[in-house]
Amino acid sequence: MEIHEIPTTTTPRKAMPSLIHPSKINDANQFSPPTISTTMQDVIVNAETIISKWDPSRPSLEKFASLFQENREEAEEFVKCVGDLRTVMHFLVSQHAGSSQLVLANKLMKIAMIRLEKELYHILSTRRECLNPESVSGGSSLSLSNSDEEEDDDRVGEDGVSDVERALLDLKLIAGSMISSGYSKECSKIYRITRKSIVDEELYRLGIRGYTVSQISRMDQDALEHQVKKWVNTAKVVRTLFRGERLLCDHVFAVSETIKQTCIAHTTTEGAINLFRFPETVAKSKRSPEKIFLVMNLFETLSELWPEIESIFSYEPLSPIKLQALSSMHKLSDAAQTISLEFVSSIQKNSSKTPIPGGGIHPLNCSVMNYVSLLADNSGILSDILADEPETVARSPFPESYFDSRSPTSRVASQLAWIILVLLCKLDSKAEIYRDIGLSYLFLANNLQFVVEKVSTSALRLLLGQDWLSKLQTKVKLYAGNYESVAWAKVLSSLPAEKEESAHKIKEHFKQFNSAFEAAYRKQSSWVVPDPKLRDEIKVSIARKLVPAYREFYDSNLAILSGRRTWKSW
Repeated sequence: MEIHEIPTTTTPRKAMPSLIHPSKINDANQFSPPTISTTMQDVIVNAETIISKWDPSRPSLEKFASLFQENREEAEEFVKCVGDLRTVMHFLVSQHAGSSQLVLANKLMKIAMIRLEKELYHILSTRRECLNPESVSGGSSLSLSNSDEEEDDDRVGEDGVSDVERALLDLKLIAGSMISSGYSKECSKIYRITRKSIVDEELYRLGIRGYTVSQISRMDQDALEHQVKKWVNTAKVVRTLFRGERLLCDHVFAVSETIKQTCIAHTTTEGAINLFRFPETVAKSKRSPEKIFLVMNLFETLSELWPEIESIFSYEPLSPIKLQALSSMHKLSDAAQTISLEFVSSIQKNSSKTPIPGGGIHPLNCSVMNYVSLLADNSGILSDILADEPETVARSPFPESYFDSRSPTSRVASQLAWIILVLLCKLDSKAEIYRDIGLSYLFLANNLQFVVEKVSTSALRLLLGQDWLSKLQTKVKLYAGNYESVAWAKVLSSLPAEKEESAHKIKEHFKQFNSAFEAAYRKQSSWVVPDPKLRDEIKVSIARKLVPAYREFYDSNLAILSGRRTWKSW
């Protein structure tokens, strides 16, 4: 007859003075010369009594009753007698291979294994609450490393053992018995199938789905933001679900490193790869400027989880999970850089020829500076993304006038400074659209002031530095001054530098001044200066140039005009 393979040793066999404790079952240093002793016969008789009582095929046991729940002492005795039976079978196989006692022992072993299979499945399937990730991870006796998680509320029995610890002890006891008896395949199969279904069910409940690139590309921004936010929250299961599975598997299969690694790989690989593939799918989907913030969010989450990913999935069979997480991080990094380059290209390609009314803030300026400010607020993540990545394109050096003595040293500052430089160049070209030179200078002053304000009130100030900001502020004043000179030149030139002797000529100059002032006022009545500080500075500057010149001309010619006022207040 065929006998199920039982792990054996090659150690010479000696006399067996007494039964062997299950923990010593593989020690073959126990046997007497080749005779079936009364002690071994007693072991078989005792095993037949206990194992037959719990034979699942018995009519009285048609309704399953758990041995480990019904009678704990008898359950431990059951496992002990299996160990003793296994020891006897080692001896019989080597010394009495054709004996009827070996046939009976083999039959009893098969019955015992069927019972333990059912017990294993029963505990795994009915005591899920005791084996949930939080309970297992919180167990004081189980840890991958020092854990500061508090143990969940758990009922404690009369023997001082909690329900969680009892379930873990029972699983370990059953698995150890089955594996030592040569039933490792049956044991691991039940464990793998049962636990994988539980893991998959939990991942589905948490909302983990498999998306394709095309499905992600078809989502609008709001829908994608929702999915990313949900994924970021769900990714925390790495700290609970997968960590709990690893701890549970390590505990149950402590007797076999190979089975331990095979089982954890089977129960977690598919779900974990599916979880960590989502960021890569987002990275490969259709790109847009707004998507860079979702990409950075995903990259940040994976970066934070990476130490735990390495710890939980440290076994070699779990390496595909780590490779998927790394692949997602690299794809996210590539996507962020590509989106940034495409954003710069979109600025350069902006071909709008419509002048902004009144020389106000250009929409391109608003969108770019808001975008760059948000990037600066996330400069830490952006720095991590750019840290290990080479420059994707060769870029011209910054103009000497852009920075005083040195360009920014950090990749993030350099990249953001470059985007702003491209924007400023584009604004210069937009100013050329205006036919009125004064208005074009006002447009540049307004838009540079907007850049200054955005930089001053965001993280950009720290990244670009005060020197850079001061240079831009100086340029704002230059453009504002050019506007004043061009827009008010005719008004100022209407007042002669030399004193007039003729009342008629004096009156003509007053008329010219009034006419020029009225014309400038009408033209500029629709021009705007949105920034209140800049607006006040321009008003004060114009008044300082215009009012003293007019007053001097008026006072010097008052006697000639005999006190008659011909000027209009403005």
